[in-house]
Amino acid sequence: MDPDRISQNLAAVESHFHSEARSEVETALEAYTEDIVWDAPALNGLNRCFSGKQAVAENYRKLFASMRNVKFQLLQRFATENRVVDDSFVTFDVVEEGYWQFPLGSHVEMRLVHIFEMRGARIAKELVFDMGRVVQPSRLFSELPFSSTDPFTDRRIAEKPGGAPPTRPTP
Repeated sequence: MDPDRISQNLAAVESHFHSEARSEVETALEAYTEDIVWDAPALNGLNRCFSGKQAVAENYRKLFASMRNVKFQLLQRFATENRVVDDSFVTFDVVEEGYWQFPLGSHVEMRLVHIFEMRGARIAKELVFDMGRVVQPSRLFSELPFSSTDPFTDRRIAEKPGGAPPTRPTP
């Protein structure tokens, strides 16, 4: 096991996400190899695949133009010499039609899992699993449920007064 290589891979993915968080698409693309494959195979999610840096760049521009108020909560990230796995919870507002399956104006919460295949401390393949849903627009990010095991579990897990079991908020 090569700890330096693992550290380099983690740093490359961290830099990529940092650029995404700042909506710096061109800088985020620098973490990719020229032959990058970006694959989001979830049939009820993004369900699309792009090959090559130019095609991925076009996709990224459309992706980031479609969202506002993007907030990430890292749940866990780990790496090997060849892969980085990132598990996050994200919320955003849909501001353009056509990219997401969610209606324009929707506030979305999503579990987002990435598996990055790395080559030379660059991302050669980004496998994205997105599992999202529309939530009430009035919910604030600070009120969203977070758990290291299930981010969709209501934070108010303790029994409610009177002995009634906890309930999930209605989207």
